[in-house]
Amino acid sequence: MQKIAIFDMDGTLIDSKKDITISVNFVREKNHNLPPLSEAFIVAAINKEVRNLPELFYNTKEYEARDRELFEKHYKEQCIKNPYLYDGIEEVLESLYHNGVKLSVATNAPTLFATTMLEHLHVADMFDLIVGANKVESSKPDPAMLHKILDFYHYNKDRDRAWMIGDNAKDIKSAQNANIEAIFAVWGFSAHGRHSVIARDPKEILDIIL
Repeated sequence: MQKIAIFDMDGTLIDSKKDITISVNFVREKNHNLPPLSEAFIVAAINKEVRNLPELFYNTKEYEARDRELFEKHYKEQCIKNPYLYDGIEEVLESLYHNGVKLSVATNAPTLFATTMLEHLHVADMFDLIVGANKVESSKPDPAMLHKILDFYHYNKDRDRAWMIGDNAKDIKSAQNANIEAIFAVWGFSAHGRHSVIARDPKEILDIIL
């Protein structure tokens, strides 16, 4: 039997809100002459189950190519300036890894940024796959990312167990859509999780999976 732990990244493994905020505000100022938004507003916007981020961030109905391009150019350099692993995450990953649990990441961030940040924080080598939104046609809550990871492991629902660990309703719904288990992490971007299995501290993941 395989045990497979699939982690969301932002708000679950790492706190990245400072750099996301800096880059969003850089685009707001340069392309739209808009005042800066707070970290709290940006995190709340990202975590909304239904939202239009270009409208919330840039007052546009859809992402304009110039906004996307400028954000990605700026964030590529910015993303490793301030991120940090949440307390206990590295120890939890090491424990899962050394106990033979298969580890992967499913994030709605582009794969390049995710890999860059996780390498910078010296944990990337523990993950077999880092799957970002650009690797699939539809991001979470669509189960495409999870299916890609599960297929990599030749997952068999009658033999193996798999969990999606995340801080967002989209993570939980993606797990439900992929017919695997889910753990709602409430130490990061979402303090109030609505799910039957909630981890208030990363170490609680070990009790559930091991």
